[in-house]
Amino acid sequence: MECQRNISEFLLMGLSSKHNIEVLCFIFFLFCYFAILCWNLLIFFSIRYSSLFNQPMYYFLSHLSSMDICYTSCVTPKLIGDLLVRRKNISHSNCILQVFVMHFFGMIEILILTAMAFDRCVAICRPLHYMVIMSRPRCHVLIWASWIGGVAHSLPQVMMLICLPFCGPNEIDNYYCDIFSLLKVACTDTYITGILMVANSGVVAFVIFVLLFGSYVVILFTLRHYSAEGRRKALSTCGSHISVVILFFGPSIFSYLRPPTTYPEDKIFALLYTIIAPMFNPLIYTLRNTEMKTAIKKVWCQTTFLGEKHN
Repeated sequence: MECQRNISEFLLMGLSSKHNIEVLCFIFFLFCYFAILCWNLLIFFSIRYSSLFNQPMYYFLSHLSSMDICYTSCVTPKLIGDLLVRRKNISHSNCILQVFVMHFFGMIEILILTAMAFDRCVAICRPLHYMVIMSRPRCHVLIWASWIGGVAHSLPQVMMLICLPFCGPNEIDNYYCDIFSLLKVACTDTYITGILMVANSGVVAFVIFVLLFGSYVVILFTLRHYSAEGRRKALSTCGSHISVVILFFGPSIFSYLRPPTTYPEDKIFALLYTIIAPMFNPLIYTLRNTEMKTAIKKVWCQTTFLGEKHN
């Protein structure tokens, strides 16, 4: 197929046309991005350099933290920089690249969340066989499968977008290159392409969400046979995961499981799953997790002590 386009860049409309609001947004999102980097790196290194790394749940959590950083870094630095300039432009190739990496890392994150749900289901429903089922080689396979799933999800979308003709206008009413916004400015009938995008993003996200919901129904059914203390501990761990799933999947399903068009609310929902969710994920997993808080104190206090001893 011959790729035809008359424009070499897109103009992003951003979050607001008012300068004062953009300055406030710059300060807020700069803080958010700094918090995302610090908190997720804190979890990643605290798990990696502690005994928690040998446990499947925390092994997946360390990968989730790294994916949070990669995912939000596809959008947030560009958003922060654009808040300080009047002309917010992005080249055609960078726009397509942004779509690819966002959906690539986003799907990896979704599949890691699925692996974490499977891990909790096995731990609660088959505790005697847990270490056999969730062996380290099998955990490696699940992570590699997540990466392969990311490629399988994002590559077809880019292939459908890359040869769409763009001849003007080139204004995208968003702060990043969103699929539906690109379909809106394409100079051709994108109805079939839009349906395929919905099937590849919205339907897939909804099906995985239903599977995750089903796994927790099974867990709740199994917890009837546990003691009160056992139920409390299991629900505390699962509650963190459910909170993260809802925070990420809710806005994502709204954004992609619908007719392929754009709405004014898209920017708000996009902020939830591109910035807010990655920022709160570390807090959700650590605030009520005694093992995680102990590992953080042990690793970083030991690092501080060794640094002082070296000096």
